[in-house]
Amino acid sequence: MAKKVKHKTRKCLAKRFKKTKNGKVLFRKASRGHLLSGKTRKRKRQLRKGGQLGPADHARIVHQLPL
Repeated sequence: MAKKVKHKTRKCLAKRFKKTKNGKVLFRKASRGHLLSGKTRKRKRQLRKGGQLGPADHARIVHQLPL
């Protein structure tokens, strides 16, 4: 019987993405670190919310996250 291959977790992706119970992948939006005075109040407020990974990137990212 062949051994099952274990996949290593990509640590850089594990720190940036989070997998939900239903299989969706969530992430934090960029551009909230510095130079905030040049951004509008609305833009900063919308950046506070996280984002959900789209179907194009989902397959590429999800198999590199921990199980």
